[in-house]
Amino acid sequence: MLLVEDDDNLRFAVAAALRAAGLAVDETADLPAADEALYVTAYDCAVFDRMLPGGDAAAYVARLRSAGRAVPVLFLTARDTVADRVEGFTSGGDDYLVKPFAVPELVARVRSLCRRAQLVRPPVHHVGDLEIDTARRQVRRRGLLLTLTSREFAVLEVLAARADQAVPRADLIESCWDEMAEPQSNVLEVLVSQLRRKLGDPPLIRTVRGVGYRLAADGS
Repeated sequence: MLLVEDDDNLRFAVAAALRAAGLAVDETADLPAADEALYVTAYDCAVFDRMLPGGDAAAYVARLRSAGRAVPVLFLTARDTVADRVEGFTSGGDDYLVKPFAVPELVARVRSLCRRAQLVRPPVHHVGDLEIDTARRQVRRRGLLLTLTSREFAVLEVLAARADQAVPRADLIESCWDEMAEPQSNVLEVLVSQLRRKLGDPPLIRTVRGVGYRLAADGS
């Protein structure tokens, strides 16, 4: 998801809370940077402060909608009149949360918008005897429920959506981590090793040398 907030302290605090909830977060402080981020990345959700360097986020979102961009948007703002909220929705916003706010409520609203963006995805992936339920965020192998971390589930979901295909390492990093992650580190390799152990034998995730990883029903 993308968080656009020019108050540094608030942006850092909100981003930390969202990451603690297992969400990948990119941060920007103004509309030009947000526009660039949205151009290069397909986000499940974007959270905008209303008044930002570069203009009113409501007007920017209205332009996004006119261009056919459907990313779900939540406005996070101190502007709390009925007229402000109506303007936020009519400009193309999907949700509106007034400052000050409770962090658990923000996390719940962001999760709801992310699920809305994911509705077009198959709710359940089957790869051999592995079942990935994206709606319930549950994974079973041979009917046995497995316990995965949020990040492990995110990586497995991407691999399952492209089952039998080699998924580049960079794609997994981009989809499952935010821009603060260091792609050159071994964070992905460590996570895949943990995921393989939890999925058990015979192994389903194969390393594709020089590319990334592939999830296959027969593990070949």
